[in-house]
Amino acid sequence: MSVSHNPLRANDIRFVDFSASLTANDWSQPSLCTQWTNHEVLAHLVLGYRSSVSELAVGMFRHRGSFDRANAALAAELALQRDPTELIDEFAALIHCPRGIGRVFPRRLLLGDHIIHELDIGFALGRKPAIDVAALACVLNTQVRVPNPFVPAAALARGLNLAATDVDWTHGWGALTVTGGAAQLASVLAGRPWGLDQLSGAGVSELRSRLWIRRHITGVSRRRIHSRLSDPSGR
Repeated sequence: MSVSHNPLRANDIRFVDFSASLTANDWSQPSLCTQWTNHEVLAHLVLGYRSSVSELAVGMFRHRGSFDRANAALAAELALQRDPTELIDEFAALIHCPRGIGRVFPRRLLLGDHIIHELDIGFALGRKPAIDVAALACVLNTQVRVPNPFVPAAALARGLNLAATDVDWTHGWGALTVTGGAAQLASVLAGRPWGLDQLSGAGVSELRSRLWIRRHITGVSRRRIHSRLSDPSGR
């Protein structure tokens, strides 16, 4: 397994080719990131490479301090303004000249964000991922080793014995084994339950339970947020 000296750039250049192969109908479909269509996921990736701190701050102010809601709204707004072809062209340019937070955000976290969201698009469309397995191993290492407030992977993986079947990658030990393709493992650890049925081992039921609890809590929080937003009085 060889790792590019710049896995983020290598992956992003490949992603541009993948994106160019999708049709207008593909972009209109829901992604595995449940709040977004594939088009909106693409808009999010562009924003991650060029949003300013002030733009994010204004978005959070508009959404009562919630980064998640600001992030979702900014992506949805950009998708309304720019079609997929325009966004692909902008993303391709930003690979070589990122702006705003794209210049300072940790490269390993950006790689994870870009790969997980490509999987959100590709798996939702039934596409087999063409992502380099070395890049997927980098993402898995980041997921289980680096606490991330936006991705629950480290907490989901705690106490499990994880192993990829298509690349030399393992994490943890013990009887609660979870094995599967690197892409499927990374997607599930990022909070997407769709791939659980493609994993095997004694730890899958525990992982399924952890995901259910997290999604239930997140769903309750979102319903409360939507209720407040629909009530102008704020009660």
